[in-house]
Formats: sequence, structure tokens, C-alpha cells
Amino acid sequence: MAGLLVAVFWAILVSFLAVVLVRLAQTLRAATKLVTGVTEQAVPLLGEASATVRSAQTQLDRVDAIATDVQEVTSNASALSSTVSTTFGGPLVKVAAFGYGVRRALGRKDGPEREARAGRGVVVGRTVPAGRRGGRKRGRG
Repeated sequence: MAGLLVAVFWAILVSFLAVVLVRLAQTLRAATKLVTGVTEQAVPLLGEASATVRSAQTQLDRVDAIATDVQEVTSNASALSSTVSTTFGGPLVKVAAFGYGVRRALGRKDGPEREARAGRGVVVGRTVPAGRRGGRKRGRG
């Protein structure tokens, strides 16, 4: 009877292992299909990503060239500005000062009348001293 029990035990054990192996085989087939599907989709995506990276590198090279050109133009404009300032700045200041002096000299031809009229004008930002303000007197007797 012990031999029969051992045979039944071994039959149950072999059946259990057979079920486990069948399930494992099904799981491995499903995993293989999944990996195949992912590979089929990933390869084109990697190709597209590589093309995108190459395109981005090309665009970055162009932007770098543009930035270099802009920097060169900026330095040229700065040099031109300083050259123009140096060349024309001094003489223009002298011409302006001469013109101002001529206007002042011609303005003084009119004499004291013009200076008196100029004193009556309104000067923005300046206050009139208290003693010179006109208007009604506040003190009532």
C-alpha cells in the first residue's frame, strides 16, 4: 500500500509540474509577443528621434552662425558710433557754441528793453520770492 501512495503522490506532483510548465510556456509566449511588438514600434521611433536630433543640431549650428554675425555687427556699430562721435562731436559742439554766442550777441543789440522784457517772462520750475508776489493783501485792518 505504501507503494501505491508514493505512486499517487508522484502522479499528482508530475501533474502539478506539468500545469506549471504549461502556464510558464504561455507566459513566455506572451512575453515574446510583447517584446516583438515593442521592438517593431521602437525601431521606427528611434529612427525618427535620430533624424530629429540631427535636424536640431543643424538648426543650432545656424543659430550659432547668426549669433556670431549679430555680435560682429554690434561691434562694428559700436566702432562706427565711437568714430562718428570722435569725428563730428567736437566740431559740432564748437559750432553749437558759436551759434549760441552769435544769437546772444545779436540779442543784445536791442539793448535794455529786451532784457527787461525777458525778466517778465514765466520761468518753469522757479518760484518768485515772497516780497515780489503780487495779489491782494491779506491783512484786514
